[in-house]
Amino acid sequence: MTGDTYAEATTPDEIDDLARRAQDGDRDAMELLLGAIRPRALNVCRGVLPYTPDAEDACQEALLNIANKICSWGGRGRFTTWMHVVAVNSARTTYRRMKNQAIASDVLPAEKPDPRTTSVIAGTRLDLLEAMETIERDHPQFVEPLLLRDVYGMSYEEIAALVGVPLGTIKAQIHHGRKLARPLLRAGD
Repeated sequence: MTGDTYAEATTPDEIDDLARRAQDGDRDAMELLLGAIRPRALNVCRGVLPYTPDAEDACQEALLNIANKICSWGGRGRFTTWMHVVAVNSARTTYRRMKNQAIASDVLPAEKPDPRTTSVIAGTRLDLLEAMETIERDHPQFVEPLLLRDVYGMSYEEIAALVGVPLGTIKAQIHHGRKLARPLLRAGD
């Protein structure tokens, strides 16, 4: 089966099995795993970077990170949940890199860009990502749970299991993160 065909036929249990085999050094399992999760990783990256080429760059970075850091998946939860966080972090890293390049070349964001044809650096998700960057400086513990809940719609229980903290703590972090984010987001969006 090709990676794309396998992706369509792969259940969460099969993905977990492939991940375990890949952790044990099975190169064929790693290839099948990366093919199976690529569409999901790309969708996660598109949630942060709606301009397709930017999302594809972030997805490629996520797949490399997954391949290189697969041993850090502890196997407690679903592999796809762990992969989700890696993809979000890769998309945010890609955004930061693009932002720094734009600043270095004096590119200014457009007022109202067309999200179908405009890179994230031109403003399509600039307010949200800038808010997360601001919050992360003083309160990094709030950013990941807030993004996973409010952008990706993961349940509180999934986030608590993924992050490894009590459910009540996750709910409090998300609540405080929202309070910090509200004044940072543009009123008109």
